[in-house]
Amino acid sequence: MTVVALGELLLRLKSPGCERLLQSHVLEATIGGAEASVVAALASDGIPAAYVSVVPHGPLGEAALTELRHFGVDVSRIARGAGRLGIYYFEAGTGHRPARLLYDREGSAMAIADPASFDWPILLEGAQWLHVTGITPAISESAATITLDAVRHAREAGVRVSVDFNHRSSLWRWGKTPVEVMPEIIAEAHVAIAGREDIQKMLGIQLGGDPKAREPDVESYQALAAEVLRRFPKLEMVVIALRETINASHNYWSSILCTREANHRSRRWEITSMVDRIGVGDAFSAGLLYVFARYGYGQYQRALEFATAASSLKHTIPGEINRVPSGEVEALLAADVPLGPSSSNKSRTD
Repeated sequence: MTVVALGELLLRLKSPGCERLLQSHVLEATIGGAEASVVAALASDGIPAAYVSVVPHGPLGEAALTELRHFGVDVSRIARGAGRLGIYYFEAGTGHRPARLLYDREGSAMAIADPASFDWPILLEGAQWLHVTGITPAISESAATITLDAVRHAREAGVRVSVDFNHRSSLWRWGKTPVEVMPEIIAEAHVAIAGREDIQKMLGIQLGGDPKAREPDVESYQALAAEVLRRFPKLEMVVIALRETINASHNYWSSILCTREANHRSRRWEITSMVDRIGVGDAFSAGLLYVFARYGYGQYQRALEFATAASSLKHTIPGEINRVPSGEVEALLAADVPLGPSSSNKSRTD
């Protein structure tokens, strides 16, 4: 299975360790981007993967492409254009001090790209899967149009579509809210992937029970997924990652996958020494797609367990991209590892 992703490559500037931004006047520079992290993880594990984007002419754009090539990602579908490379600044949290992330993406090459310049029949050639997120349509009206065009062409071409909601409130500044934009995109998807609060904020569908409860009510989230499936008849599954935050260093991590026939729950992992939370959701998406590509689309429980374990391990890796190979994920799943205390520890199909 060849996976194609659409998104924006970014320059990530991070303060060292757990320092505040510019505390020591040093920033660590790496290349990032949510969708790029997904295809990089897949390609490094032997799944054919390509990226669609626009990067600026010049050394920064070339550096971004070199980083993707390093992981084995096909960059032939990435165009060069006007504008600049988007930037985000990251300050890691620890203990009771939360992480901080600042975006500087206005006027980036992807934000100002012309939707008419994307030849989707060519860009999707050979693809069996398209992955997009809710981040790209947040950066500009044209980027939202590009995302909608992509999922519509993929659906028409028989290419499966996954959409990771990835709500970023600070990016939606171009005139429309997520609730005005995301339903059209989700309407063309086969797989919807969301964090704990994404569905409520991106689609305006409310959760029953207490959304602020530290330990999520799994039945309420299953009901929420069922409502999304009801509203979007083309969707085949809704996957929700459930984070429980004790503090910036101590979390619990689990997930559910709901189809029209059954609900699946993962085991619940306790994370006590978090290194970098950025990219965890992308590691989760990559884990799902890896299992579907390697073992088949119907391997729902296996995909859910693998994705949850892979993204649990990503918490221990600095940088955006998950550098834990599939063999280490499988080893973790096979090991007798203590899990977080909860009745949801046991994976099951309801």
